Amino acid sequence: MSLKLELPAALLAVLAILFTLYLPSILHPPHLTGSQDLLHAAEIIELPGAFGPESLVFDPNGEGPYTGVADGRVLKWQQSSRSWVDFAFTSSQRGDCVRPFAPEIEHVCGRPLGLRFDQKTGDLYIADAYLGLQVVGPEGGLATPVATEAEGEPFYFTNDMDIDDEEDVIYFTDTSTRFRRRQFGLSIFGEDKTGRLMKYEKSSKQVRVLVRGLAFANGVALSKDGSFVLVAETSSCKILRYWLKGPNAGKLDNFADLPGYPDNIRRNEKGEFWVALHAKKGPVASWFLLNPWAGKLLLYSPLSFKQLHILLAGGKPHATVIKLSNGGRILEILEDSEGKNLRYVSEVEERDGKLWIGSVMMPFIGIYSLH
Repeated sequence: MSLKLELPAALLAVLAILFTLYLPSILHPPHLTGSQDLLHAAEIIELPGAFGPESLVFDPNGEGPYTGVADGRVLKWQQSSRSWVDFAFTSSQRGDCVRPFAPEIEHVCGRPLGLRFDQKTGDLYIADAYLGLQVVGPEGGLATPVATEAEGEPFYFTNDMDIDDEEDVIYFTDTSTRFRRRQFGLSIFGEDKTGRLMKYEKSSKQVRVLVRGLAFANGVALSKDGSFVLVAETSSCKILRYWLKGPNAGKLDNFADLPGYPDNIRRNEKGEFWVALHAKKGPVASWFLLNPWAGKLLLYSPLSFKQLHILLAGGKPHATVIKLSNGGRILEILEDSEGKNLRYVSEVEERDGKLWIGSVMMPFIGIYSLH
């Protein structure tokens, strides 16, 4: 790196370190008008020996939930014994996969993120950040590859998906073609716009890229009538809509602007969408995102993963989930603004009057009763 870059990067690093040290006491995440601070009442279910339950899904028989964790396993919750059991894993190279959280060997152990069941076959599809789109049968075990590239370009950060059971099609995201999952902060602050929304056809086993140039392509959800698919663009704090049917088929438009960084999107039985916000958008992170030159200089700074994350999240752990209408209108905002029970939400699954809540940064899940 040249001296011209070294000096500004060093200065920004010093400022950013000061922010991460003192930010929690002087700059809390912003208050959201109309939000209800209720999520602190959620029941907590620990994951002994595991970390980072990103996605939560129930099988066609209503059993579960199942969740992927940081050491490459997919776990299943057994309600009768109130315990977790191993269900599947995405890599056969598990000799060193003994720690709950070891980012430096995620590419070896695998890192399952988005999970979805095929409602007709009972197969579980897994978006593994490093190993691509995978599938495992109803009995679990070692998952097998489904797809690892699209149009000649390998997946670099497979993230989330949804399945159209009528059309036998899977829509899924590759967050970046430059940065791996463990480098997510660099992707966000580095103005990376290489994310892709893709379509996998089960019959032909072909993958087609539907949208390129996304800023941290993340969560995916189909509309109830199958006319469009949503994709979360985390860096821009937007939910985008890609039309699959009708006069706008093939077009991309803006579905919702959000007050924070969206992760996964999940549709409920009414056709509404729950969006998990990893964190609310604060002024410091917003400034870096609005000034790409400063964000790119952070790539050369000595900031650790933890420091970059604190910078993004506004210095204070919290939890925020948003319900959107089928047209993109905000219907409800629920929070644990003090992070008393829940923090850094990655997914919300509504089922039988309860919200099942995952977090890629925590060793537990939450259950919040809506009634």
